[in-house]
Amino acid sequence: MAYPAITSQIQFKLTYTVYILQCVDGSYYTGLTSNLIKRMAEHDAGLHINSYTYTRRPVTLVYQEQHSDPNYASKREKQIKGWSRRKKIAMIEGRWGDLPGLAKGKQRKY
Repeated sequence: MAYPAITSQIQFKLTYTVYILQCVDGSYYTGLTSNLIKRMAEHDAGLHINSYTYTRRPVTLVYQEQHSDPNYASKREKQIKGWSRRKKIAMIEGRWGDLPGLAKGKQRKY
């Protein structure tokens, strides 16, 4: 027996995860997925031979944030990909107050 009144009210909210992996060589990879567990398994298995992480395995998940809007998640991924290594590390470490000073062109030169 179907319950159309109930099933029509159920809303499945898909979330999108922007994530950062630390590769075995110390570099960082930023990605976007709707299924983080599956995507991590793909990175670990090396399913995509031409991917950045293929030759840099194993990888470790060091940061993630979830978004409900896929367009915003995509913009956020691109934003983080454009950041310097120092700025990514500050975010990974939760040093949010350091982020503005680490914007490109605003870094101190000693």
